[in-house]
Amino acid sequence: MWKWESIGPAKAVVVLVHSAYEHHLRYAWQIDQWRGANFHVIMGDLPGHGENAGNESAHRESFDEYEKSIKTAVKVAMENELPVFIVAQGLGATLAMGVLSKNRINIAGAIFTSPWLQLIKTPSKFSNALTGFHKVTSRVKINHHISIEELTKNQEVIEQEKEDPFYRTEISVGWYHELQSYLKQLAQSKGAFPDIPVFIHTGERDIITDKEMAKRWLKQQNLKEFSYKEWTNGYHDLFQEPEREDIFISSHLFIKNVLRSLGYVVQ
Repeated sequence: MWKWESIGPAKAVVVLVHSAYEHHLRYAWQIDQWRGANFHVIMGDLPGHGENAGNESAHRESFDEYEKSIKTAVKVAMENELPVFIVAQGLGATLAMGVLSKNRINIAGAIFTSPWLQLIKTPSKFSNALTGFHKVTSRVKINHHISIEELTKNQEVIEQEKEDPFYRTEISVGWYHELQSYLKQLAQSKGAFPDIPVFIHTGERDIITDKEMAKRWLKQQNLKEFSYKEWTNGYHDLFQEPEREDIFISSHLFIKNVLRSLGYVVQ
């Protein structure tokens, strides 16, 4: 886990949570933006991801491990005695939703981009069929086959990351089965999420996850303050898109408004 200090006097702390298969190095641009806007940033690779992958070729981590790592990151962020915001992408957004729904954690607000609540892009039909078999198949390896080109249309990002050794979409059948159970449970949850300000971004051309489920999830929670934005022509990984500066500006404005409502003087 790492901490990046704000460039100027810190207004708050942002905890970044990445999606499945990726790692913190893909968030360098976003980290720089938050630091430049005077936020501390806390982020680590989820278990089994990035530098934490070790020699394991396929993801087999438990979702309890993922949730524990997010809770640890938030705990570290709170040591700064500043308002804490979670900004999470894809499966990371879903995991953050789960953590906040199950635990009393005093954060100021959350921004979720392209949360996984129901997948459009899934492994092959053969892979899906395996999930119903005996537990002996749980360690069988399959591939989700989500390419960088499916995450973003930003050619600069595609060129930089096409040979990324830490981006791995190979998973075990057991992991995929746990993923499906986790998504289903969270998508059906009603009123469990705390009443904090929430901003959800989705992309119009996202082929990875069903954005309509994000809208439905918002309506199922008892929130006094929430925002939803679908970005025209946006792909799944919005903070990697050519329009990411606009996406950051709207996210920053959301956080500044929350801070003002909490009584902070924000310029």
